[in-house]
This record gives sequence, C-alpha cells and structure tokens, in this order.
Amino acid sequence: MSDQRIWTAAILVIGDEILSGRTQDKNVAQIATWLDVQGIRLREARIVPDVEEEIVAALNALRARYDYIFTTGGIGPTHDDITVDAVARALGVEVIVHPDARAILERYYESRGGLTDARLRMARTPAGAELIPNRMSGAPGIRLGNLFIMAGVPHITAGMLDALTGELEGGAPLVARTIGAWAPESEVADILRKAERDHAGIAIGSYPFFREGRTGANFVVRGTDGTAVHACVTALGAAIEGAGYAVTDGGI
Repeated sequence: MSDQRIWTAAILVIGDEILSGRTQDKNVAQIATWLDVQGIRLREARIVPDVEEEIVAALNALRARYDYIFTTGGIGPTHDDITVDAVARALGVEVIVHPDARAILERYYESRGGLTDARLRMARTPAGAELIPNRMSGAPGIRLGNLFIMAGVPHITAGMLDALTGELEGGAPLVARTIGAWAPESEVADILRKAERDHAGIAIGSYPFFREGRTGANFVVRGTDGTAVHACVTALGAAIEGAGYAVTDGGI
C-alpha cells in the first residue's frame, strides 16, 4: 500500500446556516462515502460562513494541500449565494454567464415562470468552467480542473456526484469491515495496536459507545486489499474473543 499513489480530497462547506446550527450538514458524509468508492481519501473538511474573504482564504489553503476540492452551498439564486464569486476571486478569473448553463435553465424554467434575473444567477460560473449535470433541479454544478462546486441541498449534491462517478482519477477503492464487542477500549487497546501492526496497509478505527448501562466499541478495519482486511478482521476478532469478549460481526 505504501507504494501506491494516494489521491486526497477536501470539502469546504459554505453557509451561515450550518454554523448557526439551523441546518445540519449531510454532505460531508455522502461525499466521503462516494470518494471512498472512487479510490480517493477525504483528508479534511472545513465549514466557513458566507463571507467572501473567508471562502477565498480557506479555498486557497485547501488547494495547496489536496488533489481534489469540493465545495457545497452558496450557488443558489439569492444575494448571499457568493460561492461562484469567491472561487473566481481565488483563482484569479472573471465571472461569466455560462451559455450552456443559461440554456439549461431556460429549458427548465420555460414552464415554471421563465428565467428571471434571480434564476439567471445560477448560470454564473468562473471563466473556463465546465458544468456538472443536475437532474434534480436544473441548475448545474460547476467543475474547474480539480475543483468541484456543488449544491448545498444533499439530494441535489447526490445527483451531481452520480454524474461524476468514474470521472475522477483515483487509486484502489477502500474496503471496510466492522466488528463490535461489549468491551471497554482500555481493555482491548493493546490488541488493536498489535493487529494493526501485524497487518501492513491496514488501519483500525475504534468507536466506543455507552448503551444499556454498558460500555462497548465498534472496530472498523480499513484497507485497499480485501483479502488483507479479511485476514485482519479474523485475527482481531479471535484476539478479542481470547480476551473474554464476544464479537459481533457487522458491529453492535
């Protein structure tokens, strides 16, 4: 695994409503899951307000570190949808009305009251951008090289991800298996450490919980080699059971 190229990504979540708690973000989880299948590792997620300077600063910082950047939110028809302007500023390009995006919106709104000035804002892109199809609401997403500007509404983002499936270069998809046990982490910490050390290319995550007055944990074994993941799960499960704790395949 150490000889393989690891492709990385970051997500920049944009929106005052996320930071205020009025809206709960769901896009990070669905993009992360999608990236795993594409063979790309999500390494960082940030949340910033609808402030152009902060969007620009965060975007430039992330672009310097990762192969792919995804933004969510701020591409709608209202005055506070400023993601396109911030991205254009960060990249040093102008904002244009993309002719293909305009045509898409004209068709979509033909029977919905027509293309107003507000709706036309959703056709604005940084110069040089390509469009990401959006079968859900007409307004497309935006692709500019390794930068993907997505909707904030989760089901619309899901449609855009579907359109991008197979389009990004990545490495081997990540394989993951979960087992669980009613065991305190402190009682199995050495077992987890040894299992990860004994199985090259494998990472083990431990996720404790407290339920029904009892302490337990789920253990997620991840790697790009399914055979190696299976071998690690088998060895880990046997070691935990050897310590006196029953193991549940799939987690508790």
